[in-house]
Amino acid sequence: MTRRLLLGHLSLILLVLLALEVPFGLFYARSELSRFSHTAEQGATTLAEVCEDKMEHGLTADLPELAVGYGQRTGGTVLVADRRGVVLTDTAAPAMVGKDLSAEPDISSALHGRPAVGTRGAPPADGEFLFVTVPGGPNAAVACVVRTVYALGPLKARVHTTWLVLAAVGLGVIALASLIGFAFARSITRPVQALERATAQLAEGRITDPPATDHGPPELRRLAASFTRTATRLQHLLQAQQAFASDVSHQLKTPLTALRLRLENFEPHLAPCAQDSLDKALGELERLSRMVQGLLALARLENTEIRAEAADLNTVVADRADIWTAFADEQQVDIVVSEGTSVQVLAIPGALEQIIDNLLSNALRVSAPGTAVTMAVVATPAQGTRTPPMAELHVIDQGPGMTEAERHRAFDRFWRAPHADHDGTGLGLPLVRHLTRAGGGEVTLEAAPGGGLDAVVRLRHAECSTRQDRLVTTADVGSAAPSAPAR
Repeated sequence: MTRRLLLGHLSLILLVLLALEVPFGLFYARSELSRFSHTAEQGATTLAEVCEDKMEHGLTADLPELAVGYGQRTGGTVLVADRRGVVLTDTAAPAMVGKDLSAEPDISSALHGRPAVGTRGAPPADGEFLFVTVPGGPNAAVACVVRTVYALGPLKARVHTTWLVLAAVGLGVIALASLIGFAFARSITRPVQALERATAQLAEGRITDPPATDHGPPELRRLAASFTRTATRLQHLLQAQQAFASDVSHQLKTPLTALRLRLENFEPHLAPCAQDSLDKALGELERLSRMVQGLLALARLENTEIRAEAADLNTVVADRADIWTAFADEQQVDIVVSEGTSVQVLAIPGALEQIIDNLLSNALRVSAPGTAVTMAVVATPAQGTRTPPMAELHVIDQGPGMTEAERHRAFDRFWRAPHADHDGTGLGLPLVRHLTRAGGGEVTLEAAPGGGLDAVVRLRHAECSTRQDRLVTTADVGSAAPSAPAR
């Protein structure tokens, strides 16, 4: 931001300098040439009058001395021709005496009473010259013609010097403007940078370096003060939420356990007709316990910070499949693990186990006896430089599946599919999404090719951690029972 402000400031200064100095330099060059031409024309006219007077009195022999003296005083060369255009004297080339120059444009113009002023080039070593050719005498009776020639090198040198002075002044102004602009930009961007650092700290959970409220423009001071108040309030709210999650995890377990024991103690004393109601009450109590555990897990997941670590996805899949096989056998459902190469992925500690447990729990809930739940790990290559290589975990069941609208809503908290059983909490898939995103991945639900549902968990390869070390949030490992969450 400092660089952009400084570049904008210097661009404006540069435009102003160009708008002032370039026209001034061009005007100076033209005015100097005009002044020099006017002075030369006046001098040549005076000299022509003197030459005319000399020739009227028969003093033509004095013309060479007069021309040489005038040339020495003015720094130019002088050529004098008679009324026929024949050269009488030439200080630059004495050999030209006696030659007829009446055919030359400027001489011809002067012989007809019209002065001629202009510039003409010469060989590169000589440069450019200004010539002034004027008649001596009235238009009807021109007695002589005088041509004076001046080198324009000294005039151009003065103009170039002026341009150099203008450039030096411009550079000095730009240097001074740079210092002033840098100080001005820093006074504005320093509070903004402080706010940026504080925002990054707030995103990590705690502000250790709050922005100063007494530096910078008044608007940024007020912004810093408002940000500090907001950040302080947010930190208090986060601390209160963390304290609530911690307290509730301890306070709710005891009364729920006591309530379960009391209900179970009623069982010997109940009539057989009331047994069904007691079983339903115990089931709802169990569901309430799982729901509390799921909510606490989500709360801890959103409030705790930890770094993702490398884990062998195939090893975790095989381990969880072995653990769930006994439960699946009771439901006459097979768990099939497809063979695949070992893949190291990034995940927060304990997250893979919870993700697989929740997905298997959901899959087994909707699987009919005689069907199978398939688990497969597929590695996908990187898609260019922006998409890193990923690993996909597929958990495929052969249940009733979901519609597209139901698959979009499945990750909402407490939402359950219309055909789901009533002991689910609706927190399993939200927890899976949080755990997956905490490691930099994503989870989606897709329709399985042969019917049922395909839960796809996409995780980053562990090699990505060498390019991007990411802070993530996690839940307490084991905060939700494997079989608790449901769609």
